[in-house]
Amino acid sequence: MGKLAQKKTSFKLSTILALISLVLLAAACGKAEADPTGGQEAGKIPSVLRIGYIGSTKLNLPGGAEGWGFYTGITKQELQKYGITDVQFVGFPSGPDLSESLISGRIDIGSLGDTPAVLAKSAGAPSKLITLNAANSNAFILAKKGGPASLAELKGKKLSVKKGSYMHRYVAGLLKEQGIKDVQLIHLLDEDADAALVRGEVDAIATTEVRGLKMIPQGYPVLDEALKDHPDLVGGSITVVSESYLKKFPDLPKVWNDLRVKALEDLQTKEEDYYAFLVENTGNSLELVRKTSAISRIQKETFTDKGLQQLEAAKDFLVSDKLAENDFSIEEWIAK
Repeated sequence: MGKLAQKKTSFKLSTILALISLVLLAAACGKAEADPTGGQEAGKIPSVLRIGYIGSTKLNLPGGAEGWGFYTGITKQELQKYGITDVQFVGFPSGPDLSESLISGRIDIGSLGDTPAVLAKSAGAPSKLITLNAANSNAFILAKKGGPASLAELKGKKLSVKKGSYMHRYVAGLLKEQGIKDVQLIHLLDEDADAALVRGEVDAIATTEVRGLKMIPQGYPVLDEALKDHPDLVGGSITVVSESYLKKFPDLPKVWNDLRVKALEDLQTKEEDYYAFLVENTGNSLELVRKTSAISRIQKETFTDKGLQQLEAAKDFLVSDKLAENDFSIEEWIAK
């Protein structure tokens, strides 16, 4: 049996609902055990703040203004004024994994793609939206060498996509728009997907901008680029907080966003230092981080009209395509 046969999980798009339901059930069973604050009363700010992000970095920090603020000490120093003396970062391979930990109380805040956050919220996750970090998260569909030469040729083929991610919504929307059916979607995490494409065990992969730009020079054909070919299907990055933590620190949204803006204003005066931080943190080249993590992509405003419209559109698609379990109000989701 091949390696892909041992690892792959074929799925229909509707199975994301079962995934979120299981997450909520697990949270109900284990939340008390996961809370290191010992059930502190509402209104008392815990000394520990646990922050989740997507990826695995050398410094165990996210990028963007948030990561820069903690890297330089700007944010950590300010949080100490509120009694937060221990900040812990946890990297996750995907948004659904991060959502599970937020629901179960293992982390307090999480930055992730809009799609997994919406899917979790639609299934009843007790979270509040505090920031739209960035819009226009790009993605690629890459084919294996000698494989499909167009999107239409994906019919009857195997396409790898990380289930529940913003790329999942991109793929679902793209296939629906193009009228392409009978595509076997296979759930693989990033490194497994790359390896499967190299070995020819899948016909194509949906991948992030960073990973795509690394593979394209190796000769893997681009079948589609979200930002260029289908900008209405790009993703966004958002930050959510658990409702239980928000009860203990009601001012968190304002404090968090004020510190994010302060860190952004600082890094804008130290561009070379910021990009050097990203190179050290990710291990990627300076050229790549400048292209994929340009400072101009970081939003200063907590919420923009464009960002909210994009988030609303993502939610509406997921609901109408029956990927999201229930509709809900974006306005009511926002922490006040």
